[in-house]
Amino acid sequence: MSRKILLKSDKSLKINKRKNFEIKFYEGLLEYHPNFIDVLIPLGDVYTRKGFYKEGLAVDEKLTQLLPNDPIVYYNLACSLSLTSQLEQALIKLKKAVLLGYDEFSFMSQDSDLENVRKLSEYKIFFSKLKRLRNKKHE
Repeated sequence: MSRKILLKSDKSLKINKRKNFEIKFYEGLLEYHPNFIDVLIPLGDVYTRKGFYKEGLAVDEKLTQLLPNDPIVYYNLACSLSLTSQLEQALIKLKKAVLLGYDEFSFMSQDSDLENVRKLSEYKIFFSKLKRLRNKKHE
């Protein structure tokens, strides 16, 4: 094995240790403060980045209970539902995010977390309506 490959694997080990540290750190804080929003948000993000989609989904569901009118929380929930192949529910939560004020439509159309949902014909219809509404708003 070449030195370059060894260095690369050492680097990925350090990254994995850091991510594991992040998860353990946030989970430890939640043991004392289970509804600490400023901990739940980054923990959900770390779970998702690490590929722990079911854990990220549980965090996002909890955040919707704690922040029921936050469009970004519902957007993130839609992403988690999409990543766990719950596509119909993902679309429902995505629509709710928009109704609550989420308006980053160009990001939505490219977000890899929503790739599964974008395949739904219902999503295509919904997104085309959003584009028409946005165009009328800017006229």
